[in-house]
Amino acid sequence: MRVRGPAVAGTFYPGDAAELSSVVEGYLATALAETSSDAPWVTPKALIVPHAGYIYSGPIAASAYARLTRARETIRRVVLLGPSHRVAVRGLAATTADAFLTPLGEVPIDREALEQSLTLPQVHLAEGPHLLEHSLEVQLPFLQCVLTDFSLVPFSVGDATTEEVREVLDLLWGGDETLILISSDLSHYYDYENACRLDAATTSAIEALDPEALELESACGRVPVCGLLQAAARHSLKASTIDHRNSGDTAGSRNQVVGYGAYAFSPVRSQYSS
Repeated sequence: MRVRGPAVAGTFYPGDAAELSSVVEGYLATALAETSSDAPWVTPKALIVPHAGYIYSGPIAASAYARLTRARETIRRVVLLGPSHRVAVRGLAATTADAFLTPLGEVPIDREALEQSLTLPQVHLAEGPHLLEHSLEVQLPFLQCVLTDFSLVPFSVGDATTEEVREVLDLLWGGDETLILISSDLSHYYDYENACRLDAATTSAIEALDPEALELESACGRVPVCGLLQAAARHSLKASTIDHRNSGDTAGSRNQVVGYGAYAFSPVRSQYSS
């Protein structure tokens, strides 16, 4: 059995299992407590979540993951896409591993779904892009805490078109058992005021399901985000902003900040329950 070990445990998030569980559960509890009781939500079909160190983006990520608590027994498969930060990738790189490991345990890979995705020419097997990539790994402890039992379909996304990403999402869309999860931060290393301006424009584009309005500076995961926006429009989903802040709001200075956003995508006809 081929297991991809954790690359950023102890740096981006705690490496000790008990501490990690406590930190994640604390973020989730705070997010749930801050949710307005008069605006209950249905479980989203898709989420966009940030992927920085937990001290910076953990609260924003938790605000999205808290929306999955009612579907902890329903969601059995997570299709996870994030940008490749360290290795150049053409198209989408599917993992060769059978499981991804975190301090909280192993997450099995849905090999059948990955084999299905390999029927598309833009998808190929490559372990290099996955070995040290944090954008996918940092999502796993949150998923392990909020879901009961699930498998993972991870892709490291590089030089791909919006349509190529959308084709992969369409192929693996599934039903209520499948969550589409896009890992992306927003603007990088602008001063606080400019970052807020750029991230507000990115948020407006996401809410409008308008991939053409996103620029290179909008998000490090712009390519998978654009693919999701196109797929969401095709599947009649509506985007809603859960939270967006930056590192100047959480744990960093305001001279150079990184933006973080949490966004949920749900059917237009049932965005909120009654």
